[in-house]
Amino acid sequence: MNGFKLPAWAATLGNRNVAAPLIIVLLLAMMILPLPALALDALFSFNIALSIMVLLIGLQTKKALDFIAFPTVLLVTTMLRLSLNVASTRVVLTEGHTGPDAAGKVIEAFGHFLIGGNYTVGIVVFVILTIINFTVVTKGAGRIAEVGARFTLDAMPGKQMAIDADLNAGLIGEDEARRRRSEVSQESEFYGAMDGASKYVRGDAVAGILVTIINIVGGLIVGMVQHDMAFADAIKNYTLLAIGDGLVAQIPSLIISVAAGVVVSRVANKEDIGGQLVTQLFTNPNVIFITAGIIGCMGLIPGMPNFAFLFLATLLAGLGYSVRKKQLAAEVEPEVEEKTEVVAETEDASWDDVLPVDLVGLEVGYRLIPLVDKAQGGDLLKRIKGIRKKFAQEVGFLAPTVHIRDNLELKPSSYRITLKGVEIASGESHYGQLLAIDPGMVTGTLAGQTTTDPAFGLPAVWIDNNTRDEAQNMGFTVVDAGTVIATHLNHIISSHAADLLGRQEVQQLLDHISKESPKLVEDLVPKLLPLSMVQKVLQNLLSEGVHIRDMRTIIETLAEYATQTQDASELTAQIRVKLGRAIVQQLFPSGNEVSVITLDNNLERLLTQAVQSNSASTAIEPNMAETLARQAESAAKQQEQMGMSPVLLVSAPIRAALAKFLRRSVPHLRVLSHEELPDSKIIRVTNLIGGSA
Repeated sequence: MNGFKLPAWAATLGNRNVAAPLIIVLLLAMMILPLPALALDALFSFNIALSIMVLLIGLQTKKALDFIAFPTVLLVTTMLRLSLNVASTRVVLTEGHTGPDAAGKVIEAFGHFLIGGNYTVGIVVFVILTIINFTVVTKGAGRIAEVGARFTLDAMPGKQMAIDADLNAGLIGEDEARRRRSEVSQESEFYGAMDGASKYVRGDAVAGILVTIINIVGGLIVGMVQHDMAFADAIKNYTLLAIGDGLVAQIPSLIISVAAGVVVSRVANKEDIGGQLVTQLFTNPNVIFITAGIIGCMGLIPGMPNFAFLFLATLLAGLGYSVRKKQLAAEVEPEVEEKTEVVAETEDASWDDVLPVDLVGLEVGYRLIPLVDKAQGGDLLKRIKGIRKKFAQEVGFLAPTVHIRDNLELKPSSYRITLKGVEIASGESHYGQLLAIDPGMVTGTLAGQTTTDPAFGLPAVWIDNNTRDEAQNMGFTVVDAGTVIATHLNHIISSHAADLLGRQEVQQLLDHISKESPKLVEDLVPKLLPLSMVQKVLQNLLSEGVHIRDMRTIIETLAEYATQTQDASELTAQIRVKLGRAIVQQLFPSGNEVSVITLDNNLERLLTQAVQSNSASTAIEPNMAETLARQAESAAKQQEQMGMSPVLLVSAPIRAALAKFLRRSVPHLRVLSHEELPDSKIIRVTNLIGGSA
């Protein structure tokens, strides 16, 4: 039996893609085509229900982006109310002479409810509701959205840098970083859209007053002139219809405005609005007791409504007692049994007492112990695992395990990083505080302990947690204490990758490659090159910041040139040429143009002669060496200020010697040879190092 199949037009209407155009067309049709009273009743009821749904959704959101469609909802609901106003006005003016139910039962019921037999009071109350909606709720929500949009836009650079810091520290992955960047962008767009959408609601409030006035005046003219109604009957019918029509439109408008104010005025956390109100208003028993006392004293004053005040004071006192009782019960901790230490009998020394030196170690002061203690919520161990994984994916081999221990000899908030048992870096990180780093474009100053970022030496300030938003709005990059240590450790591991690649790591790397290409590794080690030579070549690459992920190309190049030379520097140079495309991609990830620094022709000729006779680091005159280092550092800083990677392009014979010479004075300057640049790249010289000085 064949299943029932919807006709083409029904399937089209069921498609979500046509829902929005269909709604807009229907709203426009309501303004043009006459609607019967029954249809008006249904649409006015739907409008009220829709506004209540929007308010409830706004109350249950935990952050503004949970209701990202709210600006569009504001526009659509406003258009719906205006369309209903136009449709009801047509019915009021054409059929109003027949009685108060001419425009439907909903308008009649609301009119009778508000007027209550007194038309003057009904008009005044309606005007007051409209003024409240226009001048208080809508205007306030629009102002909050405007300020939120400005501060969110100002804070975007700081938030983006914080995301990059978490990504570099290995705390988050690429997908999470991409999601957070999208969220930051959506937040700015949301508040900007809310600022504009609130203008629709304000205009709707003004239109509501004008439509009501038009209905009353126009109704009087139509009723008395066209239908020969008495003035008293005309004012009775058309005033009731006009006020009922205005009220049935203004109540949903007021509800939507309140929802807008709730959404844009809340501060995002893990609770909805109801949870925030209960948690923050009724969890402090001292405040509740004081309030109960004040209300009770007011209830004792003669002439006051004593029963109401005293009854309320009793309720508050009971609530305060209940809250205090729950807090005391939560603070009771189970007794912990004392553990006695058993002193073991001293044993004779053995080889077990000889402990190997940790390749990478992290020692922390006692105040930083919560960062590495999972029981206290510390996530530094998780971050370090992320750092090692990210390092393995980017650099090409697995970094050794980081051994963490506490050191009571350090300052309470200090830490130090060791490499093969020797301190290689140190710093301070204050647990419970945030580090606001100045990336060079902040718009103000912060109160706090001035310091420098331990990883990159940027100026920074230690601030309290409650000033995070203020710092981000000024353009600071704000990170917590754990991220400070993780970022510093990641920087140290990356910059000392060559020291971490031992013979054991090289063997493990070759074993890993041989699983897929066993013949490739077998023909190289040990037939053509010993393992120590392969290790030296890989260390040469890592010391100059070249990743070794493409081990297939490296091994094939070694196998090709191992029969011609056994010199590690020459083999490294050949591999760099083969990896030229990857090296350039690492330095210039986008675009087809490379902006580089070059040497003056005379200086390059002198350096070439020096290299051919000896090594550049020992053959250059001291004055020339000092000038070369100073000008190279200045040129590298200029490149970085222009947002470019500092790269020095020289001829192949002097590349290795010059890179080794500049590694100490300008460690962030990368030296490339012309042979390493792909033919497809366009070279643009942005700076020149001259030898005349």
